[in-house]
Formats: sequence, structure tokens, C-alpha cells
Amino acid sequence: MSTILIIDDDDQLRKSFEKLLAEEGYNVITASSGEAGLKMVSYDPPDLVILDMRLPGMNGFDTFKAIHQIEPRLPVIIMTAYGTTETAIDATKMGAFDYILKPFEVPDMLLVIKEGIRAGRFMRSPVDMDVSPDHALRDAIVGKSKPMQDVYKAIGRVAATDATILIRGESGTGKELVARAIYQHSNRADMPFLVINCVAIPENLLESELFGYEKGAFTGASHRRVGKIEQANRGTILLDEIGDMHFNIQAKILRLLQEKSIERLGGRETIPVDVRIIAATNRDLEEALANGRFREDLYYRLKVVTITLPPLRDRIEDIPILADYFLVLFARDGGSKNPGITKEANAILSSYSWPGNIRELANTLQKALIFNRGAPISSEDVINTLSEKPAEDKRPGEKDDRTLREWARQNLTILSGEHLFDTCMDRFAAILIVEALNMTAGNRSQAAKLLGLSRPTLHAKIDKYHLKLKTSVTEE
Repeated sequence: MSTILIIDDDDQLRKSFEKLLAEEGYNVITASSGEAGLKMVSYDPPDLVILDMRLPGMNGFDTFKAIHQIEPRLPVIIMTAYGTTETAIDATKMGAFDYILKPFEVPDMLLVIKEGIRAGRFMRSPVDMDVSPDHALRDAIVGKSKPMQDVYKAIGRVAATDATILIRGESGTGKELVARAIYQHSNRADMPFLVINCVAIPENLLESELFGYEKGAFTGASHRRVGKIEQANRGTILLDEIGDMHFNIQAKILRLLQEKSIERLGGRETIPVDVRIIAATNRDLEEALANGRFREDLYYRLKVVTITLPPLRDRIEDIPILADYFLVLFARDGGSKNPGITKEANAILSSYSWPGNIRELANTLQKALIFNRGAPISSEDVINTLSEKPAEDKRPGEKDDRTLREWARQNLTILSGEHLFDTCMDRFAAILIVEALNMTAGNRSQAAKLLGLSRPTLHAKIDKYHLKLKTSVTEE
């Protein structure tokens, strides 16, 4: 449960906030002065602070500066009236997470609080690398394969520099964890770290979210607003899914990288900023370049250093290690002991293509753990969980698709003619059956379940294709 400290001298507001946030699942503590709030932060830092600018004794601005000295990565949301907006903006430039104008809309405040809690966790929760599953924390990059060793080396080499970094990899490979590890090992680790998802924010809002705006810049712009890039001054910004960023906004990001400055929407003032950019994408940027959807000049500015995360199917030797890690993690979260996993179950996990990568593996093991009733995770547990996945989650990865397409083209070229379709389908079905039996150590019942066939149908197909199986098959 996240703890929120509210520093405000208005008794009624504190009580209202306490009730509201408790209903949202937060633990709330309060202070009526800056001095009292500082004592709480010093004794036991909360996960987030909501700070009023107008306080008796030490004012809100001085309180913020003192909090920032004690816990520079503690997110602080400032509440301010219109008369003190500029002071709130100054605090934001110094590292405050955000500011909210009074009177405020409750949904807006709850959203900023949620974002602040998340940002604080990202900044303060360490990311373990290359550690034993039993000793890994919740946020860990796990694996000992050569591709992952290359990733660890790359993180170590670039973290202490200010180089712009492009992290590439399929969805679910851990790009955000790598970005956080770079940040936490950098010289900017005590400064802000903000994550902007270029897909999650609508195009018409992304520009103002990044660069801020001046009063009157558009309908509803009733005051000046600092953007995320200014908020992260001297810190780091992760532009996640940058391959989906709108072309017009790409030009402004290019200017930021080239000139280290921005302009707010509706403004003419050039604002210098010192921020490190880490970009991440699962898109084929080269294809986007060819199609005119991504700027070539931005592409080369971003890829000063490129870290490519391997898909899980290209580091299958890490799957048993990852399985142990997730079982330890989920068992600990559930207050139980790690039941372990059988060799047969690990064999099936290692044979699956994992289109959803590590995220899909984690979800599969969590579900298997919930339903296995404390026994070691068996091959049947894994098969049952995988067989319940929607068809689109079990499609081959892009690399596998290319292999299949190449095989299809070869057959169409060499064997074109009558009965080609049936011949190819039979060949593929035979391969599929053999692999299913290999994955289940020859257990026909489990193989049939994995294939979605009845056992008699599987027997019939084994006879039809005259399969000579290398494994010793069993019925149960």
C-alpha cells in the first residue's frame, strides 16, 4: 500500500483528502505545517507528498526545497492558488513532480497522484541485474545467456554517459526495465525520471504534455503549464513507443536533441533544458523510414547507442532461470512457498515460441501457480495454461512466420501442381505432431491436449503419416 503525506494547514481539506485517498486504497498521513512534514519525511519517507504552497511558518516553496534535499527522488505534487502559479512553476523546474491549481477536479488530482506514485517507484525501486532468482527483487533483469550478457555490458558502458540511447525489442522483452537500470546507474540518478508513452497519450495532447503551453495557447489554456521535458530538467525521459510518435512532434524532439531547448505551445521564448533522452520501440524503424512515417534525421540522432533486447525464443537457456524467478516472486507475493517446477514442464516452456515474451511467460506461470494447489508445476499445468490462451496469443513470432513463408515459397516453386496444398498440410501436420510428442516426453494424452485433438484422432494421424517416433510414447 502506497503512503501519501499531505502537508496543508487547512484541517477540512486534510480530512477530505484523507477520506478520499483512503477509499482509493492509499495509506494517508498528514501534517499542518512544513516543519512537521519535514520531520515525517526525515523519519520515514512516504511514497508521495502533496504540498500546499501557502503554509504558516516555513512556506511551501522552502518546504519543497528542504524535502528535495532529504529525498531528491521523492515525488512532490504542489497545490497552489492562481496567485502563486509562478512559484509552483519554479518549484516544478527544480524537480517537483507536478502542480495542481485550486480549486481542482478530483479525477484530475487522482490521475496525477497515480502517475506520481508510479514515477516515484520507478525512480527509487532498484532494478537488479544478473542475479540469482532467489535473491532478485520485484524489478529484475534475469538471464545468463550470451545475448543478455551483451545487454548487461551495454548498460554498464552507457549508463554513466549522457549519450542518447535507443532501446529496441519486441513487446514484453523488458525495455522499460533496461531504461530504468540505465537511469539508476547514471550520474542523473538523483534527478527526475519520467516515462512518456507515445501511444497511450492522444496525439492532440502529447505535444502539450511534452512541451507545455502558455496561457491562451488554445481553448481552455487558462494558465501557463510546464511540460514533462521541463519537469525532467537535469534528469532523464523515456520516450516509450517512439516509433508511433506523430511526424510533427518528431521535429520538436529533433530540435531538443540538437539544440537542447524547447518552446512551449503558444510561446516564443526559447527555453534551455538539460535532459537525457532514452527512446524505446518495438517497431521496425527502418520500415517506417522507407514509408515516410519516421524522420531520418531523428532516427540517426536517437541511435547514438542502440541496445537490442533479444526475444525470449532466442534465449531459451534463460527460460528455466526466469521460471524460477517468477515462481519465487509470485509465491512470495501470495504468502506461500515456491513449489518448484518439473523438468518436463521446463521442457515445454522452453519449446514454446512465446510471442508475448517475458510478460507472457510471467502470466503463464502466475496462472499455473494459482491452480496447482501447492504441488510442483507440472507439464500438465503448463499445457492446461497454454491451451487456454486465445489463438492470437499462440501465433508464431515474426521470425517463425518468415521461415514458414520461405518454406511455402520453396514448395510452390518446386512442387507446384495438383495436390500441393494437401501434401504441404500433411507434412506440416506430421512435424507438428512429432514436436508435440517431443515436448510432452511422448505422452500421447498430453500431446493430444496440446494439439487440441482427441486421443483417437491423434492415434489415427500417427498411423496416417507413418510416424516413427524417437521418444518412447506413453498413453498417460
